[in-house]
Amino acid sequence: MDGMNRMKRHGFRAGWLLVVALAAAGPVLGQAPTGPLPPKPGVAVQQPPKNGIKVQVALVTTPVTVRDSHGAMIHDLEAQDIRVTDNGSAQKISHFDLGGDPISLVILVETSSRIEPIFPEIRKTGILFTQTVMGPTGEAGVVGFNDSVDKLEDFSSNADQIESTVANLRLGTSGSKLFDAMAVGVEMLSSRPQATAEKPGRRRVMLILSEAMDDGSEKKLGEALREAQLANVTIYSVGLSTTRAALQAKPKPPQRPNLPVGSVPPPPGVPATPTYEDNYRYGNVDLMAAAVWVVQHIHDQVKDHALEVAAAATGGAHLATFKDRSIENAIDEIGGELHSQYTLSYTPTDANVTGYHEIKVSVIRKEAKNLKIRARPGYYLAPPES
Repeated sequence: MDGMNRMKRHGFRAGWLLVVALAAAGPVLGQAPTGPLPPKPGVAVQQPPKNGIKVQVALVTTPVTVRDSHGAMIHDLEAQDIRVTDNGSAQKISHFDLGGDPISLVILVETSSRIEPIFPEIRKTGILFTQTVMGPTGEAGVVGFNDSVDKLEDFSSNADQIESTVANLRLGTSGSKLFDAMAVGVEMLSSRPQATAEKPGRRRVMLILSEAMDDGSEKKLGEALREAQLANVTIYSVGLSTTRAALQAKPKPPQRPNLPVGSVPPPPGVPATPTYEDNYRYGNVDLMAAAVWVVQHIHDQVKDHALEVAAAATGGAHLATFKDRSIENAIDEIGGELHSQYTLSYTPTDANVTGYHEIKVSVIRKEAKNLKIRARPGYYLAPPES
């Protein structure tokens, strides 16, 4: 908690390192209570929205992160230094800001029993969300998901209340309705004040802590992302590793194996006991999943990696808890980027054209050659409902 206390004393800490890799989470800090995940009194279990958002786009907002060749953030750009096109047509920027617009944040936390060994560390991150990500004018809501999706905290600017909700997260079942939870998060953020051509609104940000695996959702990833794009939601994520979670787990009492004794040969000199076989198969499955993930990531970066895809589709970023990066450090880096990036808005000149709209953002001043720019790639505009 020393790093967290320093965060409260010293405010925001900038700095960003984008790493997309399979990795491990930080050390176990304690034991979380288990059991079904209860919503707050009077708050019903959330269901994913049944119908997609089908509206005309009045204003498009995108985050714009600009770095130099060494990875340092660029903070001295003005609106006249930026060119934005929508389907190839230059657009007039109506709002341009560096890190100042207030943030509406949905904290989306996987509460599956699969991440039990790293759950204590997750429960200690509340202060990072309030101090590093939200900032002094921000607000946040909290959603937990396993086999159900539960809105645990509606939007609040009360830091103590948000930190308490995160600290009291409880593990649920082994499911992970990630896509349904994303849809609920988008629906929540859609209720926050939207920007207009005359005045800025709140930045709509979703920060997901999850394994990037969906299990049982009604929603498809594409549906959730289409809605997020139309609602101007930016998605960031911190990847959790079940492989490292398994390695960090405390040894459990022997359980009845699913396979008969002798079906998995032990090493020489080790008796073929149910305890040995259960541990061997459990570890083997985790290691195999990790290997498949790495191979699939090399050959196809978008097919199976929901968190990475969601971040790329909305102008956010995915950070894996990799090597020395803990969950705490990842959230810290995301907060640093949010308060060091630009936000721009424009009214599309072809807002009545349905289908996919490609957004391109570029810096047009002289020294822009070596700058690295990240923004959302576009949005899908569905036909209006008749």
